[in-house]
Amino acid sequence: MSTSTDPAVLTAYTVVCRLDQIEVEGGVAALVGGVAVAIFRTHDGNVYAMSNYDPCSRASVLARGIVGTRGEIPYVASPMHKQAFDLRTGQCLDDAAIRVPTYDVRVADGMVLVGGPRQET
Repeated sequence: MSTSTDPAVLTAYTVVCRLDQIEVEGGVAALVGGVAVAIFRTHDGNVYAMSNYDPCSRASVLARGIVGTRGEIPYVASPMHKQAFDLRTGQCLDDAAIRVPTYDVRVADGMVLVGGPRQET
C-alpha cells in the first residue's frame, strides 16, 4: 500500500470507497475499468487489491473471503473451497499452478484508489 496525493498519480486510479468503509480483516468488491476487483484491509493497516474471481470455484466471491496470515503472508481464503491466496501476489498458497491478478492500490486523503493490474514477479 502506498499513499499519494500527487494529481498525476491519482488520475490513473479509480476511487472505490473511503478506507473506513472496509472493515479491518474484511473486503469489498468494486468494478474497476469493468473488472470485478476485491479490496482488502488487514489488521496492520495495509490495503490490497486482487481479482474478485476465484478460479477454483469459478465464482466472483473473493471479497467475501476470510482474511488472515500464514506466517508473514497476508492471505484471503475463498469462501467456497477455502483455497488461500497471497494478497500481495495473488499466488494460491494451496496450489502453485493457480494465481489471480493483483492490482495497484493506494490510499489518499482517506480514500481507496485502485489502479491497473500489477505485473507478475
